[in-house]
Amino acid sequence: MNKTIVIGAGFGGLALAIRLQAAGVPTVLLEQRDKPGGRAYVYQDQGFTFDAGPTVITDPSAIEELFTLAGKKMADYVDLLPVTPFYRLCWEQGKVFDYDNDQARLEAQIRRFNERDVEGYRRFLDYSKAVFKEGYLKLGTVPFLSFRDMLRAGPQLMRLQAWRSVYSMVSKFIEDEHLRQAFSFHSLLVGGNPFATSSIYTLIHALEREWGVWFARGGTGALVQGMVKLFEDLGGTLELNAEVSKLEADGKRITGVELKDGRRIAAAAVASNADVVHTYEKLLGHHPTGVKRAASLKRKRMSNSLFVLYFGLNHHHDQLAHHTVCFGPRYKELIEEIFHGEALAEDFSLYLHAPCVTDPSLAPPGCGSYYVLAPVPHLGKAKIDWAVEGPRLRDRIFAYLEQHYMPGLREQLVTERMFTPVDFRDQLGAHLGSAFSVEPILRQSAWFRPHNRDSEIDNLYLVGAGTHPGAGIPGVIGSAKATAGLMVEALSG
Repeated sequence: MNKTIVIGAGFGGLALAIRLQAAGVPTVLLEQRDKPGGRAYVYQDQGFTFDAGPTVITDPSAIEELFTLAGKKMADYVDLLPVTPFYRLCWEQGKVFDYDNDQARLEAQIRRFNERDVEGYRRFLDYSKAVFKEGYLKLGTVPFLSFRDMLRAGPQLMRLQAWRSVYSMVSKFIEDEHLRQAFSFHSLLVGGNPFATSSIYTLIHALEREWGVWFARGGTGALVQGMVKLFEDLGGTLELNAEVSKLEADGKRITGVELKDGRRIAAAAVASNADVVHTYEKLLGHHPTGVKRAASLKRKRMSNSLFVLYFGLNHHHDQLAHHTVCFGPRYKELIEEIFHGEALAEDFSLYLHAPCVTDPSLAPPGCGSYYVLAPVPHLGKAKIDWAVEGPRLRDRIFAYLEQHYMPGLREQLVTERMFTPVDFRDQLGAHLGSAFSVEPILRQSAWFRPHNRDSEIDNLYLVGAGTHPGAGIPGVIGSAKATAGLMVEALSG
């Protein structure tokens, strides 16, 4: 069987490469950076380990399936640790909500906010479970290649009121504004505006309740390394510092890839885990299909970007939870400015990651590794000079964290680095610096997202956040399952 190439060793590309190799399809995985992981890159500095991107593992069964498929045990490659609480949600006026998997504890906390919302939450959970069953278990790994596929899913989506937004659906069940925020912010984790993203994304709540929230011992990077080892144990080839500059085509077929260093590698099929716009505009921009697809994709709404601060302290803040969501003074207004505004807001909401709470090995003894991120507009919305505004925002965030959550932070600082929307564009090839690719609104979901196989070039495949079902670790691993099914069928025929 001829060799296949997967471009990009993020979670989507890795999961696809493993599936192909396990099915007996010889696979070469090409990664442009010096380490695998994509958005799940790892930085090391002065004894501190920083996971660059995703840290929340919510469907360990999807990962475990990759190892089982290969006849291996996941526990031999990576150790997943439970995270409790899943998240600590905090508001400036001092309200706190520890969100985890214990129904009695959850209801006791809800009762402190609003007695009537206990019953409302139970009904919301039932709704979320129904959406999870239809939207994730049934459709999460199905490739939507034709509009007929969409029509078949239509009745269920209509029954579940998929046209409503996440926030609107949560508000149908829950009265208290703090609790509405607590149960609607999840769509932001996959680049979705809670006030615009389809209520289908409430399934994230049920998904977390079903399997819990987990963290890999040694950090998310250890999970990436475990997947790389599995791929190589199966006989797959990973090349680092191997940037693809061009997809070579003969008519309506891809014949291979050209690398930046001038090498050419022939292939029976190519799958791209690179950004979808980058794939068509940069790698296939010399081909009519590439030109057409890139123009179409640029008309789509892209997800927001992120401003991320990685910092190491000579002090471990044991008062923190592993994941803390720090809600700012505004919710809807701020989110509207992030997704539609033309400037950087003066206030912010933050997501604070303190992995040493679960795994102290990620920092020197007595120290702590952290990152904090703030959702910000992508480069197509707001003309922000990040060389100027990045350091200003960093200083504001450090001051805010020191005031509200981490006393003494600035005196304890050992090392820091920033990652701005410009870095998402330049280092990750993300169109407009979007952190999550195509925005997950209803008219950009399922069949309306870029397809797992190109409809004109039938040996060109896509995987990752820009395809169905979308961003997040379970999403991109689900896209790999959908894409692998198509590729194995085509290559085995």
